[in-house]
Formats: sequence, C-alpha cells, structure tokens
Amino acid sequence: MIKCDTAREAALKILYEVNEQGAYSNIALNKHLSSHGFSGRDRAFITELVYGVIKWKLTLDRTIAACSDIKMERLSPWIKNVLRLGAYQLLHMTKVPPSAAVNESVKLARRYGHKASAGYVNAVLRNIAGGGGKEIFPDREEDPVGYLSVRYSYPKWMAEKFTGLFGEEFAESLMEAGNAVPDLAVRANTLKTSAEGLIGALKNEGVEALPGKYVSEAVVIKSHVSVAELEAYRKGLFQVQDEGSMLPALALAPQPGEKVLDACSAPGGKATHMAQLMRNRGLITAMDIHEHKLRLIEEAAGRLGTDIVRTELHDATIPVPEHEGAYDRVLLDAPCSGLGIIRRKPDIKWAKENRDLRSIMQLQRRLMDSVSKAVRPGGVLVYSTCTLLPEENESVVKDFLNENDEFYEDDITPFLPPGLAIHARGGMLQVYPNRDGTDGFFVARLARKVK
Repeated sequence: MIKCDTAREAALKILYEVNEQGAYSNIALNKHLSSHGFSGRDRAFITELVYGVIKWKLTLDRTIAACSDIKMERLSPWIKNVLRLGAYQLLHMTKVPPSAAVNESVKLARRYGHKASAGYVNAVLRNIAGGGGKEIFPDREEDPVGYLSVRYSYPKWMAEKFTGLFGEEFAESLMEAGNAVPDLAVRANTLKTSAEGLIGALKNEGVEALPGKYVSEAVVIKSHVSVAELEAYRKGLFQVQDEGSMLPALALAPQPGEKVLDACSAPGGKATHMAQLMRNRGLITAMDIHEHKLRLIEEAAGRLGTDIVRTELHDATIPVPEHEGAYDRVLLDAPCSGLGIIRRKPDIKWAKENRDLRSIMQLQRRLMDSVSKAVRPGGVLVYSTCTLLPEENESVVKDFLNENDEFYEDDITPFLPPGLAIHARGGMLQVYPNRDGTDGFFVARLARKVK
C-alpha cells in the first residue's frame, strides 16, 4: 500500500466531491474535517488546498494543458484533480518545497490511478516546476476580457459581465478581491456581551481578535481557529457573519416589541441579528422552504439565547393569507447568483452560468410581490442580496416599485454605519469586496404608505 500524505489525500477527496459530484465546497470540507482528527495545521493546509484549487481552477487547467501531451478531457477525474493539487502547490504555495508538491502528487496518482498515471503526473508537474506553462494568457490589448478571465481564473462570461458593468480597472480589482482570503468576521451577541467583551473572552482562549471596520457589534478573528470548538461560541457570545451580511438587519431597524417576518431566513444569521436589535422582545417569524434548514435557525437561536424567533415552513413565493398586513417589518434576503461572496465560496464561479440569471430574477420578483403583502401600512420592507449585478438588485426593486405604488424608497442612510452610508443612493446601497472590504451585498429599504 502506497503511503500518501493524509492532508493532501483528504483535499483530493473533497475536490473530487466538489468538481465531479457537485458538492458544495464548504459542506464537503466541513464533513471531512469533522470526521477525522486533523491537527489545526493540517486543517488550515487542507482548507487552503481545497479553496485554492477551486479558486484558480481555470488558470491551473490552462497551465496543465500547456505542459501536457494529453488533453484534459481524456484524463480521469482523479488524475485531473491530482494535477490541480500539485500545480496549485507549485504556483501558489511558496512554503511548500517543489519536491514535496511533485512527490506527494505522484504518490496520489499511484493510489488513484496506475503506474503510467504516476509517471505522467511526475512529468507534467516537473515541467510546471521548471517554468513551463507561463505563456497561457491572451494578449491584454487584443482581448482584455480573455486576459482577465485567465489571469484571475473567472469564467469568461463573468469577466465580460464585470468589465461591461464596472469598467476594466474596477473589474480587475473586483476579481482580484474575489481571489483573496477574507477575514473571519463575527457578530458579537449583544444580548450576552459587547464587541469589546467578546474580544476579551476570545483573548482568554488565546485567540486574537479586533473590532470590525464598520458595524459596532462586528469583530474580526485573526487567529486560525475551529470556531465550533471555542467556548465563546458554545456559550452563544457570537455568530459568524460578515459585516456586509449585517447590513440588511441594520437597514430594517426592527424595534423591541414589533412583529417581523424574515421571509427566506436560513441559516438564521439575520433573524438572530434582528432579535438582538429588538432586545429579545417581540416576534420574528423565520420562514424557509426547507425543513432541515429550519433546524439550523432553531439551533442558532437556541445557542444565542433568543426566544422570539419562531420558524415556519413555507414557500415564500406563495402569499400567506394570515400574514397579510400583519408585520411591522419584512426582510427579504432573496436567493441570488451569489457573485458578491465568491471570496468565501469560490465554487460559485463554476456553478453559475449567464443563462441562470433570468430564472433567478423571475424568482426574486415573485418573492417581492408575495412577501410585500405582509407589510402593514406604514411598515418597512428591506430587500437584500449577496450579489453585485444591477439586474438582480436595483432593477428588481425599481420594477417592483413601478407596479406597486403603495411602496416608496425610504432613505436608508440613517440606519447604516457612517463609513458605508456615504455610498448609499436614496433607499439603496451596494457594497463591494474590493472597495469596502466586505462581502458584496445589496440592500434596499422600502416603506409602505399609510392609507
């Protein structure tokens, strides 16, 4: 039996599940990391390998193809992923000796292929280690979109979309930010502590943490940790949540004692944030279409110590007669293309296609039409997404307003952190990873007229 490095082998198995079986990278990664007794160092190494290979897949494949006499489509999925792992280590992990990257990949090729596979992997990776495959980029002057696509490993349609929307310079900055490793941002549970108190509690566990950039309850964890193993997490002192994801609840600004509907709630980050803002007084109906996801909301609410969140299994595209006009505030954090969170979920690059956008937009409009009926006269509706595309954001809101004269844009700036309020336009805000350092989020605040 060939003895393979267990961390690299785990990364290979995860990549196989993601690239060949359509698994979500974060779920596959968590499953493997939790089922084996990996050290903290190995967990960090596996995580970097998995996300790094997924992030740079297009560019890695181009490099491998340039150094191979066998076309990529003829390779077995296992050998293809072994090559990607080896190439990523050679090109992006300066602390890994090239000899280790090559030799460990050859061992994996022997176990998951055959003797000839091992020789082939050895030859290709040694070619890359020797500087082969560098002439893979289209000429930037002749084909700027093609260049950006290969240089930053984005599907060409996405590079073209970003360039057309934002211009070449901003698009390049956006794609570069999408490939960066984001901070681990969390939200202090103000029902139990403050941001300062959380930082102190984490320090007592040997974890370095700093205040967030914009939101008062935001904290950034700088140490490499397994969150679920922290005592502060088990005690419900915080919830993992990016600062961009905290903006919808802030924009909705629910008050103690109010009735709030969170229409697409799972996994419950925004519902529990709203419970904090409401000081655990009132009612939050957390609705979702998937029963297993309701359990995630319930678990989060229980751990964080809020008892005003009530889950409800329902398809939010279908109005609920009992909800009509019954809620002071409604949050619709709508399903979307997710292009604002690529830095956290790089497989979004390869899971979405341009033709998917039309069906996503149609779903968003149906959701808006449905859940808006639950807003009482004088109440507030917030629409949010974690994408960057105007057709999923401003266009959806404007189309809704054009057909629903009972609603109007409400000034969002009083409810936002000052550092982000400067970017708001009327009732809408778009934040970007490259400009703002947060996940990409869109938030719109609408109000229903009093009859």
